[in-house]
Amino acid sequence: MTGQPPTGMDTGKPHPARMYDWYLGGKDNYPVDEEMGRQMLALDPRVPVMARVNRAFMHRATRWLAQNGVRQFLDIGTGIPTEPNLHQIAQAVAPDARVVYCDNDPIVLAHAAALLRSSDAGATEYLQADARDPEAILDGARKVLDFGRPVALSLVALLHFVSDADGAHALVGRLLSELPSGSYLMVTHATADFTPEESAAAIEKLKAAGVTLALRSRAEFTRFFDGLDLVEPGVAVVHEWHPELGEPVPGQEDGVIPGYGAVARKP
Repeated sequence: MTGQPPTGMDTGKPHPARMYDWYLGGKDNYPVDEEMGRQMLALDPRVPVMARVNRAFMHRATRWLAQNGVRQFLDIGTGIPTEPNLHQIAQAVAPDARVVYCDNDPIVLAHAAALLRSSDAGATEYLQADARDPEAILDGARKVLDFGRPVALSLVALLHFVSDADGAHALVGRLLSELPSGSYLMVTHATADFTPEESAAAIEKLKAAGVTLALRSRAEFTRFFDGLDLVEPGVAVVHEWHPELGEPVPGQEDGVIPGYGAVARKP
C-alpha cells in the first residue's frame, strides 16, 4: 500500500484485517502484513482459500438470516471492505435491513464509506471500536438498531484472535445478553483439529509478531452456542454449512478446510 497510513495505525506489526486483505488479493496492507501472510502460506498454501471460504460463509449465513426474517445485523470484526459486503447481501433480500459494522483497525475506518452505501429503505453505520469493549459496541449499535427486535450478531473469523484469558466467551455472552429473543449468533472459527502441526507453528509465528491466535476444537467452538438453538446442520466445516445458498469457492474441495461455522437462535 502506498501513501501515509491512517492516523493511529501500527504498521510495525501485522494486523489480522490487513493480512486477510492480502490473502484476498487486496491492496490495503503493508509489507509487515504480506511478510507474515507469506509465512502462513509456507505452513499451509491454502490459507487464501480459507479466507475466501470464511467470506462465502458470511454471504450464505446473511442470506439465510434475511430470508428467515432478520432485518438487523451487528457485524464485529468487519475487516477491510470487499464486495459484496454484508449489507449488500442482506439488503438484496430485505431492502429495509439495518447493519452496524464494527472494527478496530484505522484502515477499515479509512474505507468506511464503502460500508455505508445503504439502500434507501435500510441503514448502515460504522463503529470504530475494539471487540474487547462490548459496552462501546452496544452503546454505538443502539443508535442504529432497535434492541427490542431481533438482531443477528456476526463474529466471522474473529474469535480465534481472542483468547480465553481475554474473556472470549464472556464477550459473546455480554453481547448476546443485550439482544432479545429471536436474535441470532453467526460465527466462523479456525481450528487445529485437522492440521495440528501446521497450526502449532502458525500460533508461534503470530505470537512472536504480537498477534494472538486461539485455535479451538469443535467442542470448544460449540461452547459459544451454549443456551442457543443451533440452526441445521449445526456446527459444520465452514463450506459445508448450507452450500446451496451460494457459489462454491474454487479450491475448497482440495483438502481439508480447518475451520467451523454455525448459526444459532437465541430462545
